[in-house]
Amino acid sequence: MAIDSPKDQNPKPSPQEQEEEDSDDDFEDDDDVDDEDDDVELETPSSHREKIQTVFRRLRSGPVRIRVHDVIVKGNRRTNGSLIEAQVVEGLRSATTMQELLTAAGGANVRLKRLDVFDSVSITLDAGPPEISGTANVVIEVLEPENPLTGDLGIFTKPEAKTCSLEGSVKLKNLFGYADIWELSGSYGSDQTTELSTGVSLPRLKGLPTPLSARASLLSQDWLKLSSYKECLLGVSLGLVSIRNHDLAYNLRWRHLTNPSHMASKSIRRQLGHSLLSSIKYTYKLDRRDSHMRPTKGYALLSTTQVSGLGPDSKALRFMRQEFDLRAALPLGFLNTALNFGVAAGAIIPWGSGFLKLPSPLLDRFHIGGNTSPICPLGGPTSLLGFKTRGLGPTDLKRLVLIKSDDPSSQSSSERDVLGGDFAVTAFADLTFDLPPEILKRAGIHGHVFATCGNLAKITEDKVKDFSVQKLWSTARSSVGCGVIILTKLFRMEINYCHVLKQAEYDRAKTGVQLNFSRSS
Repeated sequence: MAIDSPKDQNPKPSPQEQEEEDSDDDFEDDDDVDDEDDDVELETPSSHREKIQTVFRRLRSGPVRIRVHDVIVKGNRRTNGSLIEAQVVEGLRSATTMQELLTAAGGANVRLKRLDVFDSVSITLDAGPPEISGTANVVIEVLEPENPLTGDLGIFTKPEAKTCSLEGSVKLKNLFGYADIWELSGSYGSDQTTELSTGVSLPRLKGLPTPLSARASLLSQDWLKLSSYKECLLGVSLGLVSIRNHDLAYNLRWRHLTNPSHMASKSIRRQLGHSLLSSIKYTYKLDRRDSHMRPTKGYALLSTTQVSGLGPDSKALRFMRQEFDLRAALPLGFLNTALNFGVAAGAIIPWGSGFLKLPSPLLDRFHIGGNTSPICPLGGPTSLLGFKTRGLGPTDLKRLVLIKSDDPSSQSSSERDVLGGDFAVTAFADLTFDLPPEILKRAGIHGHVFATCGNLAKITEDKVKDFSVQKLWSTARSSVGCGVIILTKLFRMEINYCHVLKQAEYDRAKTGVQLNFSRSS
């Protein structure tokens, strides 16, 4: 039912009623103004979206010419402004279109975060001065941490070796305002392995073509059980070049090998004593996989070349060492299934007069086996599931031990020292897939089946004439199995059942359950 207004009911209102109506009209006019204001406010977001859509349509239609007028840095209370400019200005000012500027800004954001001295980094593109058309200002805002001192402490276990280690590190970041990171780290293991190191790293500064780093370290490690020697290393490492996928470093180390048990084999005893390592090492690394912990597509390549013997010292070790590691992942399109496969190889050869008859340095030889995953990390021919640490390769009989007994057979030792190999090769294929329960997928738990193979060979000391691809293939070790993989932010853990298909007489391998751990970094 419609209700008539007072005006329709009284054609001739009284003066008082007229005033009330005029007052009501004023309120209605005010309401109309408010409604108009509401309409303007409602139109603002839509007009803003329309402007954004117009910009995107223009960017898609073709290059939009623009140049950077100024780069403004905010929030750098401690960090030197020239450091930030050195990381970003070259790429930003070289951009000539909006598309190139957006790409350059994204790259600058990544580079600043990699300095590891900011809590957050944001880059905003703003319009340039109105009197200069076709320009933009780049505003970089960084947030520095309140406390530049950070530390980590953790306990890590090795189930196979039944050992654990206490590891810790302290970092002082941005002490002088140049993104310099000073680090002191140390570890102590129940197997009497001790390591102390200190180092500093600097990013690329103005006038320097590459970042710089330096580290001094002291390491004491016990290999008496497997190879009858203890090693003590003291040295320095200098990072000379670090550009994108390329790294070049110089290493100078003093080494001391001892045999406290007096049980070492003849091959080990020949390398006891002092030696000097003066080497240069070049590394090329390219990783295009979508994930390091569970890759489902992409590929990765690692190549490492080391040349030792730089300097006139007669104690300096002279050798060349080369490693290759190639990985690939192919998605299969169902249950997040992916096939990972890879091959790795390495060789070490002495150089100098009569190098074919010389032995390779004991500490630089290749060893295969242990609790490492073949998928990660990327690091050469080291992993063969089902085999224990230093579980295969050339060995030598330990020194005879005289025992008071009437039995002549008790006058010798059957234990052997693991020597390592001069040539190593490994290969693997791994099929990963999601497990049916959705709760396992959300928890980062998935399954896999795998097959691995590998071998070690001796090619120094005139053994190269006995080396052949056919012999390497016929004596290769292999294993297959399946397992469950648990992914966390800190590590990757594999619970595998390994079935050893082939092993040699003195190999240390076992069919059964094996735990493998890999750190996320």
